[in-house]
Amino acid sequence: MKVKVDPDECIECGACIDTCPEVFDWDEDGKAKSIVDEVPSDQQDDAHEAVEGCPTEAISED
Repeated sequence: MKVKVDPDECIECGACIDTCPEVFDWDEDGKAKSIVDEVPSDQQDDAHEAVEGCPTEAISED
């Protein structure tokens, strides 16, 4: 599983980082970003929850 954050849609609320800090963090512009190439299997449920919880649907998963 991979996740990607669209920085144009990110409103910097931090919900994804609060939900799954092992996968998401802030970039240099204050937007959320994925910090892993592949989501570890033990983090996939939390990462999926972060995708579903994004208020602007800025996160997509493959």
